[in-house]
Amino acid sequence: MTSRDPAARAAAGKTARERVPLGAHAGFTPAADRFDPAAVLLDQERDRVPELLPIRHERMAVSPFAFYRAAAATMTRDLAAAPSTGLISRLCGDAHLLNFGLYASPERRLVFDLNDFDESYPGPFEWDVKRLVASLALAGRENGFKRRDRAAVVLAAAETYRTAMREFAAMRELDVWYARADVEEVRQRLGARQGKRIDAAGAKARGRDSLQAYQKLTVLADGRRRLAADPPLLVPISDLLPGVARKQLEAQILELLAGYRDSLADDRRRLFDAFEFVDMARKVVGVGSVGTRCWVVLMTGRDERDPLLLQVKEAGPSVLDGRTGAQHVPDWDSEGRRVVSGQRILQAASDIFLGWHTVAGIDGQVRDFYVRQLRDWKGGADVATMDPGGLLAYGRLCGWTLARAHARGGDRIAIAAYLGGSDRFEKALVPFAEAYADRTEADHAAFVAAVSVST
Repeated sequence: MTSRDPAARAAAGKTARERVPLGAHAGFTPAADRFDPAAVLLDQERDRVPELLPIRHERMAVSPFAFYRAAAATMTRDLAAAPSTGLISRLCGDAHLLNFGLYASPERRLVFDLNDFDESYPGPFEWDVKRLVASLALAGRENGFKRRDRAAVVLAAAETYRTAMREFAAMRELDVWYARADVEEVRQRLGARQGKRIDAAGAKARGRDSLQAYQKLTVLADGRRRLAADPPLLVPISDLLPGVARKQLEAQILELLAGYRDSLADDRRRLFDAFEFVDMARKVVGVGSVGTRCWVVLMTGRDERDPLLLQVKEAGPSVLDGRTGAQHVPDWDSEGRRVVSGQRILQAASDIFLGWHTVAGIDGQVRDFYVRQLRDWKGGADVATMDPGGLLAYGRLCGWTLARAHARGGDRIAIAAYLGGSDRFEKALVPFAEAYADRTEADHAAFVAAVSVST
């Protein structure tokens, strides 16, 4: 348990700095006996849906940045081999810049936050920061930025993380947990020019809700609304399996939803009970997640014009599990609960339908799942169109958001004391980000070659 004494917590951070100086984070040199990156990533696929794996490979092969999005497992191994501060926080585990975005809070405010927690796990705070800055360097390369422009982006993001953490360290506990970046705050942080981008993204996000998804993803069949077919990305259960197998899987999902209900608070159970099951379809999501079992469940409330679409997604072990050096890891009873726990700790406000359950028999195994709304004002940045100034402003926003998450999930006073008041931390991360971008480009090439050989 974290000490209540601020002086003792600050001393722990300074002691960590003596053990691992700020300059130790600069650069990246792979071990001489480094693992085979393609083998690590292909090994993740052993229990995934086989017919979906070519989609995963195709998406990962697009570019080094696309590959990086699915390569949290390889970066985790690299970070585990490097010196560690030992300052443990609850981590996102995959804090690249596209795992931040807009969504609706329960109060119907549009907020900016982390939005992917599949790998969430306790670990050294710097692992998330390094995952973020390397993604910024890769995005800058993909956009054709010069090296000095990429360096400025990385420096700004890491500096904002450090200074924000020092601000959070001085706050009262409740103030840290009330802190959030709603769209008005985001506009102020980005400035007038970039504020126009957030206005456009916000307007688009507000249109991405259950009703919009209902209109886009459903069709009228035999007088009733059903989920539409868009194979292989969206396949209704009626098209996926024959009669007996379909009924069996549908019964398993209904069992899952009934158990998931118990993970909700009482008021949200009452809301959930107002909806009834209509249809379900298998959905392909993301890049690294492709091949995991993921379902869209269509439900309706008072009538067909009152839809709710839930995403039911398989949760496997985190790639950080057993590699972070964390001594006191919670004894989660399911991987779904681990994901939900991470989201509730790190996000300023979470989906009202967020929950979890474990069910037996799906593809012959006991499997963990978590559940959330498919769309609830969800939106993301169009990083590919950003100029250096735009990516720099966005990197700052991500850095502040990550610091706020770690201030809730770790010892903000110790981390702030470790980072200190100088710019040595962010200066060290500039060469690290470039070196790890080089490593990612080489790993991407190796993966593409391995997949080409295997097919």
